[in-house]
Parts: sequence; structure tokens; C-alpha cells
Amino acid sequence: MKRNLYITFLVIIGMLHSCEQKAEKKTVEPTMKKKAVVYQVFTRLFGNTNTTNKPWGTLKENGVGKFADFTDKALSEIKDLGITHIWYTGVPHHALINDYTAYGISNDDPDVVKGRAGSPYAVKDYYNVNPDLAVDPSKRLEEFKALIQRTHKAKMKVIIDIVPNHVARNYEGLTNPNGVSDFGANDNVSVEYDVNNNFYYIPETEFKVPEWQDGYLPLNGEQNRLSDSKFKERPAKWTGNGSRLAQPHVNDWYETVKVNYGIRPDGIKDFEDLPEGFDLRDYKAHFEFWNNKTIPDSWNKFKDIALYWLDFGVDGFRFDMAEMVPVEFWSYLNSNIKMKNPEAFLLAEVYNPQLYRDYIHKGKMDYLYDKVELYDSIKHIMKGYGWTDHIPVVQKGMADIEHHMLHFLENHDEQRIASPDFAGNAELAKPAMVVSATLSTSPTMIYFGQEVGESGAEGAGFGKPTRTSIFDYIGVPSHQRWMNNKKFDGGQLTQDELKLRDFYKRLLNFTIGSDALMGEYQEIHFFNKDHTENYDHRVLSYVRWSNDEKLIVISNFDVEESYAFELKIPEDVIAKWNLENQAYELKEELYGKINKTLFVKNGLGKLEIELQPLESFIFSVKE
Repeated sequence: MKRNLYITFLVIIGMLHSCEQKAEKKTVEPTMKKKAVVYQVFTRLFGNTNTTNKPWGTLKENGVGKFADFTDKALSEIKDLGITHIWYTGVPHHALINDYTAYGISNDDPDVVKGRAGSPYAVKDYYNVNPDLAVDPSKRLEEFKALIQRTHKAKMKVIIDIVPNHVARNYEGLTNPNGVSDFGANDNVSVEYDVNNNFYYIPETEFKVPEWQDGYLPLNGEQNRLSDSKFKERPAKWTGNGSRLAQPHVNDWYETVKVNYGIRPDGIKDFEDLPEGFDLRDYKAHFEFWNNKTIPDSWNKFKDIALYWLDFGVDGFRFDMAEMVPVEFWSYLNSNIKMKNPEAFLLAEVYNPQLYRDYIHKGKMDYLYDKVELYDSIKHIMKGYGWTDHIPVVQKGMADIEHHMLHFLENHDEQRIASPDFAGNAELAKPAMVVSATLSTSPTMIYFGQEVGESGAEGAGFGKPTRTSIFDYIGVPSHQRWMNNKKFDGGQLTQDELKLRDFYKRLLNFTIGSDALMGEYQEIHFFNKDHTENYDHRVLSYVRWSNDEKLIVISNFDVEESYAFELKIPEDVIAKWNLENQAYELKEELYGKINKTLFVKNGLGKLEIELQPLESFIFSVKE
């Protein structure tokens, strides 16, 4: 809820300042030869077979997954689903409520930890990994290294989180490389701000934990020697979401502290701006620009962290709340990353559409969440009150950056499709997923359990139903049925769940092999609304093509109504495809059971269509 309110605020601000924020549009050609598909998996939940699901349950009561649960068999099944990259969410060591003092790890205070298992976005040690995820916590780095190697052996790439805007209040690096000091270790805490301080301070003031509200108490009120509504921090630091109060509100990100990137409290920047036109320059030019420049200490700290994990074997990063950090820092960080690994996969959480082009062109991001535009539009359609007419409009507005806008229907922040608060039925994802995966050249992402219709119904504790909790020890029921006691064969899935997973597997494998999906796009939706009887705003159609492949995509978002009509392919598309006035056989690429013919006469293509509720077709033209 807090993040959604923040997104709404950003969109409003972006609209008010659209004239100031608008950047020159320039189209960037895709660098990938085929589509990428990211499988986001919440690492500690993936391998957990415990079905107890006690609210606020401990690790012992509710269980936890391990790096080791990603066996060769599990990874092979993920790969066979049509996956190219795995985003292992929650890997860096974050604050949590378990006793690992035997391994030299300090206990975390429940008063500044959300849930019992802790938020993955309150990182406590950037040079190590979550000890919950290791069979032997003393060898947790070795176990993660082995997982990276297994993932690469399965021919997939590894993405992990970096959270640049904030760190845990009790940040404590145990395995820092030589010469690396902790965040805040060298800060001048007598002042609110210094360019090389890592944090902002409220001098001579004690931090106070929030006043707990609405029945919430840390650990649900369970006794814990550290849970005393106190946390020693003097002077108090600004909170992660920017609160400057010594006692943040319970709805602030009170478990974190905001990182200082050289922006004074009054908003003045203590670093150089990028020169005019530098959005048109490549990452090498950006790297050279920052070379030998004096930059804030926090910039160097996060650069060192990113390069450390690249050396470790990680192939890319998902950057949390990237727009809360200045775009100049991203120019610096991402150019350093690309100089080390030009193929690194860089994905950022940015929600303000007015900032998209700056963070892509100036910040050198590869991909941004397409949340506010495409995801929100599709969600409204799936919920029954949106029209498909909005999707071509969104795609047109993104035409110059469409390759950089990662598409998804679920992630850890969003409601599960099968939740009653979203669609209430995982089947409604089918047309939406076809559109999400085939509309553009951008990567596609799915969230573990989405492919078997997980509903996120558990009242886990801090985490509430509709989203699979990222704060609690919990089992994920539909996913557990697919795991089948770690056989990873779907042996306990229902017939409907098996069919749904088969749909995802067919669709995603088609997308990663298609040339046309990395080629041209044209909507034919509005042409058919104007010229075709029985064509409805619950239906969407468009074409995709390359030199070697021509596709016609059509989806029915209606859960009850069937549609029968003569789909028309406009004359300009037929001309671009160099088709003659004759009949062309079509192959249906998802299930291959439909035999259809495209008739071209007087330069206009016509195709008889019968669409069942929630049905989609991807037809390829055979010449």
C-alpha cells in the first residue's frame, strides 16, 4: 500500500512538471537478438515444503527454503519453462529475526525489522548473503557461489537486488573486502549533511521507534529481549523514504536509513551535471566523463558493491526504487558496470513516466518496469472495467523506448492475479500474458507461482493476503504442489494448474525463439473496430514481423463472451509484408490445432476468426 501511494504521488508530480521533465525522444534499437524472459523467484520461499503456514510463524515452525533447493532438476524445469534469466530476490544479507550469533552475526532488533523473516530491502551486509538461505551459514557465500554455477550450467543468467536508496538501520559488514569500510563508519555525525557522509543526520537527537498503530506490534507482541520499543541510534538518521523525523511514522520505511548521494537537504547537488546532449552518448563516454571526477563517497561504495558481485559471477542487477537516487549516479554506476561486463542485465524500478527517458538514456539503464502504463492498463481490463483500446495508445507513447520497458503481470510488490482483489481467477492471465509477452521487443517477467495460479491467500503475519509475503516465513501452496516434495515435476498439481503451466511454457518458449518479436509492430485494433462487425473492445489485435517471420496476434479478454468475425489486415501491412493477392496458410503457434487461411484480395487481408472466452491466437504466415 505504501509503495502504491508513493507511485501515485510520483505520477501526479510528473504530470505537473511534464514540461520540465520531457526529454527529446530517440528510438534505440534492441541489442538482444531474441526476447529475454526473467523468472523472479523469492529465494527463501522457493524450496520451502513446510505447509504449516502459522501467522507470524518462526523459521522452525513454518520452514524456509535454501540455495541448495535449486537443484539441477529444479533449474532444468525453470529453464524448460522458457526462462533466460533468474532474478534471485532477497539474496543480500538483510535484517531478520533469527539468532546467528554463533556465526559472528549480531541479532537484529524487532523494533526495526518488518515481519519475522525481514524485508529483503533492508540490507544489513552487502558483501554477504542471507544466512537463512544456507544449509551451513558459515559457508553461505560458498553455497550461493555454487547456485550461480548451477544456474549457469542450466544456461540461465543470474540477477540479484541492489537497493541503493537505503540500508538497514543496523548495517554491519562482516566480510568487507580489504579497504572497504561500512556505510556511515567515517561520517561526520555532528552535522546534518556532508557531501561524503553516507547518511543524513538529526544532530544531538535520539532516534525513537514509531508509535505502533492499528493493533500492530513487532513480532505480533511476542516477547523478545530486544523488542522493547527502543533502538539505540544517536544521532538519529533520516529514514529510507526521506522522513526527517527522529521518530518516523509507522508507515514510513522506519527499518531503513536513507543514503546520501551528495544532494544537500535543500536539494542542491554537490556533483557535476552531465553535459548537454550526453543522453545521446554511449556508456563508454559516460565512463570517461566520470573518470578522475571528485564524487561523493556513497557513489564509490555502491560501485564497489556492484563490481564485487560481478566478479562473484552475477550477471546483472535489479535496482530498487531507482528514481529516488539521482540519475547522474546511475550514469556513473552503470557505465562502470558495463565497462566490466557489457552484457550485464540492468533492470530498474522507476514508476514516474516523465523520468523514463532520463533513466534510460542518461542513467544507462537497460530496462525499467512498465508498471504505470502497460501493467495498470492490462490490470484494469482483467478486472473488467478497462478497454483494450488503451493498449495501442500506451504502446504508441512508448514507441521510442519500447525495448527498455520490461513487461510483467506479477511481481513481489503486486497482487497475485488469482487473488480476489485482482482478477480472482488465474485463467484471466492468459490473454493478458499473450499481450504482455508479444506486444514489444522488451523482456518479459513472471513471478514464481504465477505459472500455476498461486493466489497469495495466506495471512502470513506482517505480510497481508493478496501478495505472497516477503516479510514472513511462509509456504506457497500452489508452488509447493508443483515442487512435489522437491521432485519438481508438478506431481501434486490439479489438472487446471497443469494446463495453466503448459500454457505459460508454450507461450514463453515461443517468445524466446521468435524473430518477429524482436522486429516490427503495428496495431490493427482500431482498423478492425472501424471496419469489422462483432469486433469488440474486449478484443485486441496487432501484427509483428521480421524479414523471416510474420505474426498476427489476437486475444479475447472477455471471460464469458465468444466472438466470431472476419479479421482484416490493412492494406499498408499487406504491402509491408510484400504479400500477393492469393491465399496464405497460417500456423497457430501456441497449440497448433487451428488451420486457418489468410485471403488477400485487392491488397486487403481477411481471416475468419472464432475466439472463445479468454482465448488467444498467434498465427504465423506461411509463404
